[in-house]
Amino acid sequence: MRATIEVADIFRSAGPAYRAAHAGHLSLDQLKVMSAIETCRTAALGGHVEACSDCGHQRIAYNSCRNRHCPRCQGAAARTWLEAQEANLLPVGYFHVVFTLPAEIADIAFHNKALVYDLLFKAASETMLTIAADPKHLGARIGITAVLHTWGSAMTHHPHIHMIVPGGGLTPDGRWISSRPAFLLPVRVLGALFRRLFLTRLLDLHNAGKLVFFGKLAGLSDRRAFQRHLAPVRKKRWVVYAKAPFAGPEAVLAYLSRYTHRVAISNSRLLRFDGSEITFRYKDYRRSGANRQQVMTLVADEFIRRFLLHTLPRGFHRIRHYGLLACSARKDCLAQACDMLGVAPASDEPPTAETSDPRPPCPCCGGTMVIIETFAAWCQPRAPPTTRPPTRETVHDPA
Repeated sequence: MRATIEVADIFRSAGPAYRAAHAGHLSLDQLKVMSAIETCRTAALGGHVEACSDCGHQRIAYNSCRNRHCPRCQGAAARTWLEAQEANLLPVGYFHVVFTLPAEIADIAFHNKALVYDLLFKAASETMLTIAADPKHLGARIGITAVLHTWGSAMTHHPHIHMIVPGGGLTPDGRWISSRPAFLLPVRVLGALFRRLFLTRLLDLHNAGKLVFFGKLAGLSDRRAFQRHLAPVRKKRWVVYAKAPFAGPEAVLAYLSRYTHRVAISNSRLLRFDGSEITFRYKDYRRSGANRQQVMTLVADEFIRRFLLHTLPRGFHRIRHYGLLACSARKDCLAQACDMLGVAPASDEPPTAETSDPRPPCPCCGGTMVIIETFAAWCQPRAPPTTRPPTRETVHDPA
């Protein structure tokens, strides 16, 4: 069922006025995101006609934009990605670890997305790998799947990394060592190293002249002003959060399906749109229990501004793998880990079972829908043939 309200409805209604009001201040990537969402699954992208093989019922299906910021396109992308990840799961407990940047750094990241988001990935992953390899803690090389989120529940700018980490790793001599059942690594130690690695490399980027600053942050171009800005952050505890381990591989996949291809706001959270204001649900993490679920109303201009805050740089990878799961070593490391754990490694052969049909069944009889016609962008499908009345020339005189 189509959601009552969608982000696309808001962009189609308020997008033209927003573009006109902010002409010259929107990046090409942001304009492309707006255009993709507005045209997603409309005649602008073309489509096809499906017909039921049993009852003949027909329906039109328009093409999706496949933009990674589009709420409607991420479900299929997540399913495809998850199918490829099932072979990488190990029969051990998995932990969920979150690395968050302080607000003072988030402001800098907003003007330097590619550089600072990349640094966030590198500092967080190196922190995990370094502490895990320390014999005082785990003494093993672990695997990491890391996902970047740049938003809070109210779509404010809040860069953080979600990590899924198996509870154990391979020792230097090739043995598998498991972590404690409910404890992976000490979060205070992780936070201290993460802070040092990140700030050291951030200062290196500034010294190399690679960071840019605008508006109220323009003064940070000066090295001394930049160091003064970072001084309070050096004394602050950086938040690293580790959740209890998942109940099993199925729970890991369920988590990944919710987090890997998430966008700033899903259509399901939208409650009302009257043409000028949008009301949506969000979580206030300062509250607890039932009070955590709150409702917020924004004018369309502010809603679009917040959504576009989270447009990623072109070509930026928001899902990355490290350690045992790094692409270059994944196959060999997983095979070694499976051998140590006494389980058979996943087969590289494609599954023999038939995959489910991605097209929904016929709404009339539940039959299989097959494509009978395709049409190009900005075109419409051909109308069905009509029965023409017989002409005088086609009528035969029985005499």
